[in-house]
Amino acid sequence: LTLKTSFIPLSLCSPNYYVLDDGAGLGRVFDGVGGLSGGGATSRLLVNYEEPYRGQILDYLFKPNFGASLHILKVEIGGDAQTTDGTEPSHMHYENDENYFRGYEWWLMKEAKKRNPNITLIGLPWAFPGWVGHGKNWPYDFPDITAAYVVNWILGAKQYHDLDIQYVGIWNERNYDSKYIKMLRYTLDKNDLEGVRIIASDNLWEPIALSLLLDPELSTAVDVIGAHYPGTTTVPDALKTQKALWSSEDYSTFNDEVGGGCWARILNQNYINGLMTATISWNLVASYYDKLPFGRDGLMTAEEPWSGNYVVESPIWITAHTTQFTQPGWTYLQTVGHLAQGGSYVSLTDGKGNLTVVIETMTHNHSVCVRPPLPKFNVTSQNATFQLKGSFVSIKELHVWRSQFNFKTKKPVFFEKQTPLTVMNGSFTLNLAEDEVYTLTTITTGQKGSYPDPPPSACFPKVYKDDFNVRNPPFSEAPDFADQTGVFEYYNNLTDPGPHTFTLRQVLTERPITWATDADQTISVIGDYEWENLTVTCDVFMESVRTGGVFIAARVDKGGQSIRSTNGIFFWVFADGTYKVTNDLAGQAVLAEGQSGTRAYGWHTLSLTVTGPLASGMLNGYPLWKNAVVLNPKNGWAAIGTHSFELAQFDNFAIVAQ
Repeated sequence: LTLKTSFIPLSLCSPNYYVLDDGAGLGRVFDGVGGLSGGGATSRLLVNYEEPYRGQILDYLFKPNFGASLHILKVEIGGDAQTTDGTEPSHMHYENDENYFRGYEWWLMKEAKKRNPNITLIGLPWAFPGWVGHGKNWPYDFPDITAAYVVNWILGAKQYHDLDIQYVGIWNERNYDSKYIKMLRYTLDKNDLEGVRIIASDNLWEPIALSLLLDPELSTAVDVIGAHYPGTTTVPDALKTQKALWSSEDYSTFNDEVGGGCWARILNQNYINGLMTATISWNLVASYYDKLPFGRDGLMTAEEPWSGNYVVESPIWITAHTTQFTQPGWTYLQTVGHLAQGGSYVSLTDGKGNLTVVIETMTHNHSVCVRPPLPKFNVTSQNATFQLKGSFVSIKELHVWRSQFNFKTKKPVFFEKQTPLTVMNGSFTLNLAEDEVYTLTTITTGQKGSYPDPPPSACFPKVYKDDFNVRNPPFSEAPDFADQTGVFEYYNNLTDPGPHTFTLRQVLTERPITWATDADQTISVIGDYEWENLTVTCDVFMESVRTGGVFIAARVDKGGQSIRSTNGIFFWVFADGTYKVTNDLAGQAVLAEGQSGTRAYGWHTLSLTVTGPLASGMLNGYPLWKNAVVLNPKNGWAAIGTHSFELAQFDNFAIVAQ
């Protein structure tokens, strides 16, 4: 591939001739490129990385002029519910409960802000604690309660973490609620949060766009229309509102090179086709167990805190092509569009003489996103001549950064700095091959950051134990546990100064309001999905007299949105003095059952051993049942959990896998 810097006198009508001009006015204001942590629990394993690796991952995501250099961080306002790959804890489990140190999103926002003080922060609740709905699986029947709940999170962010949340989203899988949106605006203003703007409906363009046109009060309340996975297009009603249009959740694609191609295409074409001025990737970093739904659907991968291994994937460098050479507040030129032989170009300016042009030539099969379906199109190699006009005529040189996917040779080169391009007579020509991304810019500060290679990938340790004896835990969750229904938190039992003073406690007593299908039981998984033969041991403590029940499990085969249909080997004991062994989380496929003598408010030690098709269990060091035949599943995670949404404690958890 060559950069031709001599002027090629093509006709102004030539299909390969493109003008970059601000003389006839500008396009829309650019709001940035971002990543999404949550929806749900997608950054769960990131917090458990040791330094320096955790800091390096954060630098690749947020540090300006280093890696992705993200402009926006959107986080889940935890709602105690399963929201794709796990649950995130709420700041208010109950109506009279407030705690602004649960979970890891506070920490993540502070780390992002530490690296980029100008980063835009957004919060969005995917789910809500059960009390918000007063017994219904719907959060908007009492809009004043829901609005106060969300505003408390925003106030807590400022009071306890000095974080200014700039946007809050409205979303529900079923629909938005206009009364709630108006009440949220009122509640924000009442709490001196007039500067916090509302994104609605964080789902589809319609019916929110039409509602904004028909309801002036609603229109006043909403600042941004946000759509999920819009396929680079919008609808006429959304344009008529004259609101900012965002792709407020996009990408969600496996982060190999095709995923990078998807990201390159939509970052340009979301504006060209749909006038969307911000695009936010779900998700920020794939930092959850790989066999959960949508494995590796992040801008980079960090799913092995036990080894320290992480992978800087192609979407990081594709992001850099835009983010390192623009900032929110820049403006798109009106001269953006599609290339004659396929591909696209966007151009942006800061209004002070700087110009950035991003070009992509991604072919169809190398830029397919997971959703929506992508119509066929063709891209072929081409020469493209660009003519600078307006305030850009005086530009004599452009810095050049190039990514080549090289699908045929399977030797991609990402975000490589090229020799600066000399602009002659206001013109330059590029010889563009298929599956390339270019940035041409007056900005000189771009950098491809790097660190020494992280440690090699390794399996989860076969011998693992945790006694949860952490007096001041940095996070509310124990390392490596991934809650799939319910919330398991460190607990300091000050009334029991004995061996079980510090435990892990399941704290929810009410089913949350959720669009995903949480189980009727609570469960947290841990370990290596490929484990077949292992022993799981844990001390358990039930806090519900007569109705309580807890389990330990092995070979747990599903998580995330599929948690209700999870199979495995589950060893249950109950507060009524019985036990049960089941092949499923729902407790319907019974393999063995009988008397155990277990009661609430006493500690019991459970041990489950699985070898080939046989499973056996021990209670307090004595065999309780043995040789239950388990044909499937063949492998899966270890787990702990409860029979219902009930208080229970766990201690001295241990695994020995073969």
